[in-house]
Amino acid sequence: MFGKQPDTSASELVWTAVTEALEDADVATPDAVFVGTCFGEPGIAQRALHRMGIVGVPITVLENACASSTHAFHEAVVAVENGRYQSVLVVGVEHLTSRFAGAIPVDPRDHEGRAGLGLPALYAMSASRYQGQYGLTTEAMAAVSVKNHAHGVFNARAQHRSEVTMEQVLDSRMISDPLTLLQCCAIADGAGAAIIGAGRRSSRDVGVRSSAMLTGQLWNHRTEDVWGYGLIASTAAQAYEKAGCRIEDIDVIELHDAFTIGEIVTTEALGMAKLGDGGELVLSGHTRLGGAQPVNPSGGLLSRGHPLGATGTAQLAELVWQLRGEAGARQVPNACLALLETMGGGAGGVDGNACVVAVLESSE
Repeated sequence: MFGKQPDTSASELVWTAVTEALEDADVATPDAVFVGTCFGEPGIAQRALHRMGIVGVPITVLENACASSTHAFHEAVVAVENGRYQSVLVVGVEHLTSRFAGAIPVDPRDHEGRAGLGLPALYAMSASRYQGQYGLTTEAMAAVSVKNHAHGVFNARAQHRSEVTMEQVLDSRMISDPLTLLQCCAIADGAGAAIIGAGRRSSRDVGVRSSAMLTGQLWNHRTEDVWGYGLIASTAAQAYEKAGCRIEDIDVIELHDAFTIGEIVTTEALGMAKLGDGGELVLSGHTRLGGAQPVNPSGGLLSRGHPLGATGTAQLAELVWQLRGEAGARQVPNACLALLETMGGGAGGVDGNACVVAVLESSE
């Protein structure tokens, strides 16, 4: 469950997620643990896991902005592929309400943030530039929020489970022009977990066909594409090549929609539409449940909330449920191939801190 949970500790969040993952995979103790978190206190992983009897194994904690637990997943996949470990526990955790009362404040050592270039402003600048270049309407951006909130109604683990109208999205409080409140994700507390590698073999297994991770190239106002596009496109190209597939082969997608413009730019970077046409994907219904390639059937960050370090594992869990046919009312029929994308940003001068793109496949 994601949401504001001030009375639940970070360790308790981890216990719930890890217990579910271990039982699902029929694994008692993994060979290693990779943990993703942004704002977790020192020793957060060991503090939680030793109470579960997970001790005496390597525990590695990774921070890569919003892609922290997806980075942990990527490293686990590589470690298993290379024979370093047989089974790896991946954990993502964040307890933001114990650190922040509202929006995440700017770190005084972050020069870009102190100048006003926090993530809402950065995405808003991208949206304004994109609108100027391609004529994207405010209604097309708002349609992303309408779609993802509609999907979130069916996700019992999401923080926000109410539909919103186009008018409600556009009339909500302006956060960073042109992005209104309902076009921005909310902070949350949450944890997610998964087992990569050995476990009970069954028809419910989900395979990792590929996983790719990159850090952004140097970027500034003279770069041709909006912030994030190049990094996502390059990472996706690696993932497609290793998986031996194209975007047209993908049945269901979970991607990083921290802000509505993010989903539009990402769908283009993944190759779902050419530059300037990402808004039409939403308006046409292509990315809705029932459409040709549903995007964020979980409700995405806009519905689920964004406990930064746990977001990647939540995306991973959703796609596992989709590929198993266990997603209930939000199930994408006959989903065989799924794509996960998480992009973390925040460091000035580069096109994103990190991006992970993975292709998953059902066992049937």
